[in-house]
Amino acid sequence: MAQVLATRMAFGQELLEIARENQNFVVCNADTKTCGLEKFGKEFPEREFSFGIAEQNLVAGAAGLAACGNKVFLATFAVFASMRACEQVRTFVCYPRLNVTIIGTHAGLQVGGDGATHAAIEDIAIMRSFPNMTVVQPADAVAARALAHAAVDFNGPLYIRLHRNPVADLYSPPNYRFEWGKARMVVDNGADLTMIVSGILLKKAVDAADALEKEGIHARVLDMATIKPLDEEAVIRSARETGAIITIEDHTILGGLGSAVAETVAEHCPVPVRRIGIRDRFGESGDPELLYRAHGMDTASITAAARELAARKNSYR
Repeated sequence: MAQVLATRMAFGQELLEIARENQNFVVCNADTKTCGLEKFGKEFPEREFSFGIAEQNLVAGAAGLAACGNKVFLATFAVFASMRACEQVRTFVCYPRLNVTIIGTHAGLQVGGDGATHAAIEDIAIMRSFPNMTVVQPADAVAARALAHAAVDFNGPLYIRLHRNPVADLYSPPNYRFEWGKARMVVDNGADLTMIVSGILLKKAVDAADALEKEGIHARVLDMATIKPLDEEAVIRSARETGAIITIEDHTILGGLGSAVAETVAEHCPVPVRRIGIRDRFGESGDPELLYRAHGMDTASITAAARELAARKNSYR
């Protein structure tokens, strides 16, 4: 039986494997256990640079290495990459469009055990607001491994959002290939509504779609792994064909996936939209599953929201 991994560990392990064959990138680390890349320097001492707990210097150093022609990966907690080093990401990486991939780990409410201040629930909103920045988030370990390969060949500023805890795989390795800027249809039960998801809540959306199918409500589920640039074509198609959209994310509903989808729908094909996520609150301490339930992000709450949206959609007819 395959080991169940967090996306952060799957990505880090795969990048280590790639490094043994590909010598064309370096790694910058903070003094934190993020995704296994803290071991990179033991095997590749000349390709790893440690900056300690100094994230502003971490990003500035990575930018300097990239300005000298290096492909650079840097790893730290998402909350520190997006906020403590916000100016450095904006000015030193995005403005000159340098080849730096920022790996932001321990994102969302999964860090409830580490304390409320460590919950990065604003990071996507921050990163997607920067010109030249691409923002991606895999849903499981299979997707994370595929993303590691794609990221090595990527040029320009890139933010990869990864999660703390293990998650069951939805995808199978032989059949999965990461595609930049493309949504993936995971469930296609019909045309009553579309759920658009990014990250580890994808499994909860799939389970909700199965529950809805038993009630006679036919839902589609899209995995929007790339949040910027958004697959606007897939969003518009979903709006036209299903007439209602729910977005689901482990992030504030302000500025993240829900905002990106709502902006696209409002401009191109207005239909009812429901955003599921954290509603203008800070992160909290606690068991992640209990936090998901409290914020309406568990399977039962998603199912109920979809049921209500389907009824709301029908009332417009």
